[in-house]
Amino acid sequence: MNIEEQVELLMQGTEYGDEELKKAMAAELRQRLLDAEKEGRPLRVYCGFDPTSTDLHLGHTIPMRKLRQFQELGHDITFLIGSYTALVGDPSDKNKARPVLTEEQVAHNAQTYAEQAFRVLDQEKTKVRYNGEWLSELSLVDLIRLGQNFTVQQFLARDNFANRLEKNEPIYLHETFYALMQGYDAYALQTDVQVGGSDQLFNIIVAGRKLQEALGQKPLVGIVLGILPGTDGVQRMSKSTGNIVPINTGANDMFGKLMSIPDFVMGKYMRLATRWTPHEIEALEKDLESGRLHPRDAKMKLANEIVSIFYGESESKSAQDAFVKTFQQKEVPDEMPEYQLESGQTVLDVILAAKLAASKSEGRRLIDQKGVRLDGEVLERGDLPFPHPGVLQVGKRKFLRVK
Repeated sequence: MNIEEQVELLMQGTEYGDEELKKAMAAELRQRLLDAEKEGRPLRVYCGFDPTSTDLHLGHTIPMRKLRQFQELGHDITFLIGSYTALVGDPSDKNKARPVLTEEQVAHNAQTYAEQAFRVLDQEKTKVRYNGEWLSELSLVDLIRLGQNFTVQQFLARDNFANRLEKNEPIYLHETFYALMQGYDAYALQTDVQVGGSDQLFNIIVAGRKLQEALGQKPLVGIVLGILPGTDGVQRMSKSTGNIVPINTGANDMFGKLMSIPDFVMGKYMRLATRWTPHEIEALEKDLESGRLHPRDAKMKLANEIVSIFYGESESKSAQDAFVKTFQQKEVPDEMPEYQLESGQTVLDVILAAKLAASKSEGRRLIDQKGVRLDGEVLERGDLPFPHPGVLQVGKRKFLRVK
């Protein structure tokens, strides 16, 4: 790719909330790429990940996808694990303080997080660092000196803090440390480019750039990405809202969940979660607009692309075939989990024992909504004994062979 094509690709999916800021970041990125080319060195690019959980969903991997783009263009990638920032808790996307994790929790989560990240990143070309390396060395005086570069008003102007202040909800002092710590990460890594979500705008564009400049470095270029909506197409992907696409539940499950997203968010998924170039996405959208491509077929292409990133081409093709067979042709899949029926078990007992519903209330709701079938026949009572062995279907995508 020439420089302009690189800029177009690397800025794909970015959101700054301000068009002038976006143009400024694109111009700075272009200049960094030109300078790096002249100097014969790669750009130093990083993204920080606080290991606050172990089960990643597609939304968590969006900045990893951007790091992979930089990686494939030959740049130096650091996957930074926030072993110290996770102890504080990032308040950027929260309307209340995050719970503070223990060092043991962070260490456990970090290992799992990194293992899952390498399903997107090239492990051999990725540096893994922990920000405890340098943050643990800062003294109280060092922290005070970092704080001298910011005003309290700057923090209170942030949306989440302003909203909490208006509602008379507490804002804890330690929450303001997070931006200072993340800004110091950029300085410690001598960063050219930092990648992060739009909820990190303040931490990247204000804290990171300002601290680098104050400490004698050239301010970084911030690649600030849009937030991936969940399967509802509206709210951000989040485990708490149940609208997630997990990356560890199998190709069939991922394919099915991606096929359930609304048509209107396909463009966002294309730009944030695929390997497609801006020109490939533009061509697809033109075909959609003209009617040459049916939205269902476009979504099938999208699901196939994303699933193949995590599970490979072969499993993605199998998942697509299973989806078509099960949902478009209304057939039962050839392969499914098996369950040995025990004496006296009710319909609800089997659903819960096989983990086809997370709770009794969810199981009852599925039954009440006529979403539970045995060999194609609707089961209307969960408290009755399980009728007979057969294929149990719960919801649209879950099948169980009861023996």
